[in-house]
Amino acid sequence: MTLPLAARRHWVFDLDGTLTLAVHDFGLIRRELDIPAGQDILGHLGGLPAAEAAAKRAWLIAHERELADASVAAPGAVALLRGLHARGCELGILTRNDHALARLTLAEIGVEDMFAHEALIGRDEATPKPHPAGLLLHAARWAVSPRELVMVGDHGYDLEAGRAAGAMTVFVGAHNAWPALSDHAYADCQALLGALSVAA
Repeated sequence: MTLPLAARRHWVFDLDGTLTLAVHDFGLIRRELDIPAGQDILGHLGGLPAAEAAAKRAWLIAHERELADASVAAPGAVALLRGLHARGCELGILTRNDHALARLTLAEIGVEDMFAHEALIGRDEATPKPHPAGLLLHAARWAVSPRELVMVGDHGYDLEAGRAAGAMTVFVGAHNAWPALSDHAYADCQALLGALSVAA
């Protein structure tokens, strides 16, 4: 039997644009790093010669640090995390960002205390989304089936990773361009929290 969303106890969240207001200008990043429009940034960097990749990764880290320092929580994100934590739920992060900068982002929005070091999986800890490796790692660490997980995100990569792992997928955002990949969709974390509170 499939557990309903409100009964789930293992939650994995994307970070940028999901728990924080979206600020990444991916067009700018591609222009600065000379990456063709529409091409996956991390995938492109992974295919470059070592020296060139290192230089571009250094620029990317510096740019992302500036964004992390200015992180603002998305509507309802802090209350949602606090509510799930109070229920005894396991909370994890799966991001295409750097681990240390993701930790800084969590600190900036005041929720770092709810995430153990190993509960944060960045682009260097597992093959980045849309690959399901990070979700499978979360499931293994929590000793549960991936089907017990909830993957919450604002992008197709989050939903693709969730689907590939067998997790329940939740889209948060103003416009869901991936309805076929999402089991649930809400305008933001505040709306998701409201739905869980009503269901409870």
